[in-house]
Amino acid sequence: MDIIDTAAEIEELQRNAALSAHRINRNAVSAERCEECDEPIPEPRRAAVPGCQTCADCQSVIELKNKQRGLIN
Repeated sequence: MDIIDTAAEIEELQRNAALSAHRINRNAVSAERCEECDEPIPEPRRAAVPGCQTCADCQSVIELKNKQRGLIN
């Protein structure tokens, strides 16, 4: 196995991990209050994003910070 094969294997593992992280678990329990700001999470968001732990506003801030840090594309 050469360096190209190793890089391809790592890329595939990272891609599969990212895909797994984005799959929605329809049975996940959503929080009733945001873990960041402690405001109630509206029922429509809780239904649309099973397992959510943050309100839409706080989630947007988290995603923006992660994008700036290069953690997400």
